[in-house]
Amino acid sequence: MTLTIVIALLSAFFLLASSIKLAGWQRKIFETQLAMFESYGLNRQAMFLVGLIELFGAVTIWFQQSWLGPLGAAALLATSVGAIFCHLIFDSWKDGIPAMITAALSASVLWHGWSSISSVFT
Repeated sequence: MTLTIVIALLSAFFLLASSIKLAGWQRKIFETQLAMFESYGLNRQAMFLVGLIELFGAVTIWFQQSWLGPLGAAALLATSVGAIFCHLIFDSWKDGIPAMITAALSASVLWHGWSSISSVFT
């Protein structure tokens, strides 16, 4: 039950975040995020790639009975860690709090599904 709630929260958050990065439908947030990416030395293409990774993770995280679920959680964890790194280097640690929360939640989902992904390699 708790795992389903965590997955739902992560999926909703990253579906929203990726849709803004990919489609730019929320203009003010899109422009703010693009300005942040550019301040980190990244361009629009990098932002689009991050959006694709977030979309992949938000969708595949639901497949916890196969290796795709933990792989999706790993993708979300990787983007969260990347965001934390960028915020710590270029901004303040306070700007990284949402990424710290999503990293912790993604790590817990990955930990829960680790047996599914480790069985692929053994």
